Formats: sequence, structure tokens, C-alpha cells
Amino acid sequence: MNHVLCGLATNEALPSELVDRLIAVADADIADGLASRADLSHEQAVDLATRVEESAVRLAYEGLLTAADVNPLTHPEVALALLDKRCGDLEWAWLLAEDPDAEHRAKLAACPDLPVDVREMLAADPDVRVVAELALWTTADLAARLARHPHAEVRRAVAANEATPPQVLAMLITGEGLPPAERCLVCDSEETPFTHDPHCPRPDCNLRSGASCTGSHESILHELADQALRNPATPVEAILRFADHPSALLRCQLAARPDLPPETAARLAGDPVPAVRAELAENPGIDDALIHVLAADRGHDVQRRLAHNPRVPLDVLSDLAAVTKIGSALLPRIASASPSEVEGLSRSSNPVVRMLLAERRDLPAEIRDVLVNDPDAKVVKSIARHPGFSEVQLRSMVERHGARVAAKVAANPETPPALLEDLTRHVPPVHKTLREVARHHNATGPALLACLTDRQARPLAARHPTLPTEAIIELLTDHDWPVAEAAAANPSLPPAVMAELVPELNRP
Repeated sequence: MNHVLCGLATNEALPSELVDRLIAVADADIADGLASRADLSHEQAVDLATRVEESAVRLAYEGLLTAADVNPLTHPEVALALLDKRCGDLEWAWLLAEDPDAEHRAKLAACPDLPVDVREMLAADPDVRVVAELALWTTADLAARLARHPHAEVRRAVAANEATPPQVLAMLITGEGLPPAERCLVCDSEETPFTHDPHCPRPDCNLRSGASCTGSHESILHELADQALRNPATPVEAILRFADHPSALLRCQLAARPDLPPETAARLAGDPVPAVRAELAENPGIDDALIHVLAADRGHDVQRRLAHNPRVPLDVLSDLAAVTKIGSALLPRIASASPSEVEGLSRSSNPVVRMLLAERRDLPAEIRDVLVNDPDAKVVKSIARHPGFSEVQLRSMVERHGARVAAKVAANPETPPALLEDLTRHVPPVHKTLREVARHHNATGPALLACLTDRQARPLAARHPTLPTEAIIELLTDHDWPVAEAAAANPSLPPAVMAELVPELNRP
């Protein structure tokens, strides 16, 4: 792989004539970068697809190829990409439905807006993988028919399809009104009883890890139930039976349902597996009484997940902040707090609560200015990226709390160039700070040169357009290929140097 040419392929300042020259020498890796260019013309895209066939599918998805550019018989993958984007010729669908490659037919089955006759052909396909793919994406009427398919793999796909009618999803779960499934992927290929080794050494084996069948297709039916529980179209009345199911995975899926009746939620709150209770804790459909029960639950991750529930009362959230490690993410309930609630949170005696509030980026100036002067470093660290601070305020954060807040100050999009330079001179160096400076749009040449001392910041600095030209050129030969590739992608690389890097076209 020529990493310099790969970087150059994505360089937004690369002149059009050099794009042409790069297309002429492109391999699959270079073509991948070229296909991502916003300025690639239709003519260049066609040339690239001709030169590197592997790039044609991406070019089709990028909207750079049209139906007139593609022969579905010689390039079925490209035709399928256009059909998937609703940009292909629907006449291709009949040809592709008879393609001898089952993978092509399966990809066709996932395409939208297929003609009815084509869907019928795919529904009768001899390869169950094709029918299952169709069942996953098809319309409600055909999904209802495929729910009666004798193969359990197809029924599993129907259970995951949100267009499947609710009554059909209920039948798939209960089995009532449907003939039993006759086959699954396990008994298609193995003598039952059989359990697939999770570390199966056979390279041609397509069975899922842990798949098993004793004659009743138990593993695929378990997967079917899992898909139905995840499907919001499945009526909740049909899934309440899973509250006492021996599978903790299925009970977890049930606990996540926002339409869960209160009595079922209360039963799950007493589940012996903490993961089930943790899933329930984040469920926005649970009531206040259950929230208070779960707030006292010391099971693994229950209280942390409850803190992420958008309906958790602020007083409960404050209590949770005192007893569990929540992290510094913006919590949904904090994000939705009213102005009066925001003011109350800013006066909390718990610095964790103030830290959580400081994660908001829309705080009133008066609240923001209170938090920036907070005596606790973790509060200041959270507020440091908030817009609207003056240089004096930003410098004050660093002066008071040093390395603990430096990286967050460097990440503030409004941090001025002079302060960024000063942050790179911290002794000892703060590596996270250097990485933030290296990606900052206000970073100066001297600041970026300092960032080159950090291994992870080097490729970020190498791509920054403010890096001095001589440094960019020098980095083209860096021993670390991500750095060299980033330097080649730098839009400040002189056009003359770009031209030297791209081989000349062989002209007659």
C-alpha cells in the first residue's frame, strides 16, 4: 500500500488534473480514498470504476454512478447498490432474481420497492438465506405469509421485521395458529442432536456460535423470541410470559420495553439477575414508585442505568450521584431540566451533581460563570468546553486546576491561538492536551510543532492546514505511515509537491 498516495487521494486541495493522474495509477486502497472526494466528477467516477472495479459499489452508493453506467449482467454488485439506493433500473430486478449467486439474490431481497413478481420469485427461492433476507425487509402482507414458512430461519427474520402485523408477531411467539417449524440451519446440515462449537475450526461452517438443535430447533426459536421482544410492533400482551422465562437475555429484552405494564415491571424489579434489573432501571416507561425501589438497588449497574433514565426525579438523581459512579456524560434528565431546576442544580452541595449540570452546553451565562469558578476540578473540567468564555476565564481554569482541566480547555472551540500555544508548553506535557490542540481549528504553527512530540497527536497535527509547509513535506517520509498519510492529505501541501508525488501519465 502506498500510504502517501492514499492520503493524497483524500486531499481536498488536490487539483483535478492530479485526480486524473491518480485515477490512472489507482489500486483498491487509493480508489477508496478517491471515491470519497466531494469534487469527483461523473466522468472521473466512471474512469475510476473502470480502472478499479472494487470501487464501483462505493461510487454507486456515493451517487457518482448512474444506471446508464452499469451492466447488471457483468457488474451485479454495482447494480444491486443502485437498486438499494432506489437509483437503479427496476428491470434489473428480474435478471438478478435469477442470478446463480445466492448472495446476489439475498442482497436483491433487501432492496426496497421491488416489483411484486420479483418478491414472489424470491419468496420461493431454494436458498433459505434469500427468503430470510426478504422476510426481514418485505411488506406486511408478504411477511404475514412468510410467517408460515416451514424454515425457522425465515420465521426469525419475520419476527424482526417491523412491518410484520402485530397479530402475526404474537402468533410467532406463542405458536398458536401456525404449523410448527420443520427445519433450521442446524438440522439442515448436521445430524441432531447437535450443538455448534463456539470455536468451530471449520472454515466453511456458517452456523452461528452456540447454535443447537435437538429436533425442536431450540436455539433459532430462542433467537426468534429475542427479535420479537425487540420489535416495537410486537403487542406487549404476547410477551408478558417472558417475565418468568429461564433465559435472562429474554427477560432483559422484556425489561427494556417502554410499554411494560406496571405489574410486570414490578415482578422484573425482583429478578435475581442484576442485568435484568439494570435494563428495567433505564426504561422510560417505569413509574415513580418503581424508580424509588430501583434507586436503592445495589446490584451491578442498576443505579448507574437508573441515572440515565429520562424520567428519574432530580432528587433521586442527586442521591444516585452520591452513591454510584455515573460518569461525566450529559444525562437525559439533566438535559431536560427547566430553568428553575437548572438554578437549583447549580447550588447543589454535591460536586458530582454540579459536574453533571456543567455538561450542558446551553446554560445561561450567569450559571455558566458560577460553575467556571467552582472549587472542584471535576466541575470545571465539565464546564470547560462550554461556549462563551473569555480568554481570561479560560486561563483562570488552567491556573487554578492545571493539568486536570487543560485538555478540556484545549477542546473548547473558542480557545484562542495564544492560549493553545501556552497549553502545549505545560511541563510535564499533558498528552491529551496535545491531541486536542492538534485537532483545534485555532491551533498555530508553533503549537502544532509541539504536538508532533506526541505519538497519537502526530497524525492529527500532520493533517492540520496551519502546520508549517516545511514540516508537512518532511512528514511525507515519516516512518509512521498514519503520519505520512495524514501529511499527504494536508490541504496546505504545495501543488508542486503534490505533482511530484503522483506518477506521470503514460502518454502515447
